[in-house]
Amino acid sequence: MRVGLHALGIGGGARPEVIRAVATAAETHGFARLWCGEHVVLVDAPASRYPYSADGRIAVPADTDWLDPLLALTFAAAVTSRIELATGVLLLPEHNPVVVAKQAATLDMLSAGRFSLGVGVGWSAEEFAALGVPFARRGRRTEEYLAVMRTLWAEDLASYTGEFARFDAIRVNPKPLRGGRLPVVVGGNSDAALRRAVMLADGWYGFDIPATDVPARIAVLAAECARRGRAFDELTVAVALRDGTPDHVPALDTAGVTELVVVGEPPPAPDAAATWVAELAQTWIHPRE
Repeated sequence: MRVGLHALGIGGGARPEVIRAVATAAETHGFARLWCGEHVVLVDAPASRYPYSADGRIAVPADTDWLDPLLALTFAAAVTSRIELATGVLLLPEHNPVVVAKQAATLDMLSAGRFSLGVGVGWSAEEFAALGVPFARRGRRTEEYLAVMRTLWAEDLASYTGEFARFDAIRVNPKPLRGGRLPVVVGGNSDAALRRAVMLADGWYGFDIPATDVPARIAVLAAECARRGRAFDELTVAVALRDGTPDHVPALDTAGVTELVVVGEPPPAPDAAATWVAELAQTWIHPRE
């Protein structure tokens, strides 16, 4: 089981000098992948419930710097050469899928094929309202947008007719470097998210999930694979734990997790941020050295 790091783009992880320090240190110390999440909009007093905390509130203050994940990861790609990159997650139904297809393929090209697109449906009605996108049926919109992007990545002359998108005989280049296919990961801990991961994606990203809940979620994922006639080992399974410790690693490995994602905000000084990454690696990757 490999270890990823979700630490870029927010607060202390939003400064270019810190992104450089974290990304290069993560590559040096053996992290497999850098993850970066998204919110275009935060509000001071949300009515929407945040699904990844007991009190329904997101821990990030509304006035915190939060970078666009594709731009932040492009910067990280430029200062590294081996470590993989992923959005964790980009809120796909908030965006034009033709634009996202081009942006994702561009990042894939600039990173020499190191990018995976992690997507989610979103939870903030206030964010959707600010962007002028209907909050209702965002799950179905996400599913169609994924089909749109797969079409654009695979076909030189692409056409699509759906409920939310339509175009005829268009060319969108560049293409992803892996044979016109970009790895897609679906984020979210609900049964609906797990179904989408099996039906439409190459992997699942469970975020802020208690370690004790992981086997049950993976069992749902495996059952959905069996129902749809898909091999479970075709999927990557990444999880970011709530209050996890290295003691959980053996059980997660046995359950079928392929990547454990460590989440944190780096210190604001570059040297301290690099040291912080090294210490995380010692804890999570090299505990016996």
